[in-house]
Amino acid sequence: MSSTAPGARARARIEVTAAIKDEARRHLAAEGAAKLSLRAVARELGMVSSALYRYFPSRDDLLTALIIDAFDSMGASVEAAYDALAGAGPTQCWIAVCEAVRGWALAHPHEYALIYGSPVPGYTAPDTTVPAASRVALVLIEIVRAAHQDRHLTEPPLPAELRPEAMRMTADQAPDLPPETVTALVAAWAQLYGLIGFELFGQFNRVVDDREPFFRHAVTRLAHGVGLMDPAQV
Repeated sequence: MSSTAPGARARARIEVTAAIKDEARRHLAAEGAAKLSLRAVARELGMVSSALYRYFPSRDDLLTALIIDAFDSMGASVEAAYDALAGAGPTQCWIAVCEAVRGWALAHPHEYALIYGSPVPGYTAPDTTVPAASRVALVLIEIVRAAHQDRHLTEPPLPAELRPEAMRMTADQAPDLPPETVTALVAAWAQLYGLIGFELFGQFNRVVDDREPFFRHAVTRLAHGVGLMDPAQV
């Protein structure tokens, strides 16, 4: 009896935690992250606020859990897309990974807005979000790293005034890659999320109608800007 009770309590805690986060996601969809309230979540679940605080001591703790879940979900989708393309050329891998990010964002618009939309007033993401937030970037780096090792990578031009910053970014992010490549990769990473954000948040309305081929074309250009070459181009 004593050995099963802790297991039952642990399972119950997991279930309640999941229910809290699911209800919080519904609040994100309805009202946005800035209006997320522990009291409102507790009320919808039929819990007293003091009981919910045993799971998430503050709104910020709940936000952090939702942010980590969102980054992990996106990262898992991207990693699965990359793993499914073993042996493919670097440009094909790059496009597939970028399309996986877009696909996840379109399927989870409110969670995407949480992690890449407007900052939540009064909230600062803690360092515990960094591993999950890095998953997509690490896949992009891995694609470029593999291309570099296979000599399927050209080095983009780098202005002299940018070299000190390029050296710093390279030391921090990917010291085994050329500074020219890392600088272009950081720019492409930012532009990828800009493309998705414009689509998701309405900036492409009445501008781009056929968005899937437009996106593929745009991220192909990003791949070329980073210096990726497929074997046939070498």
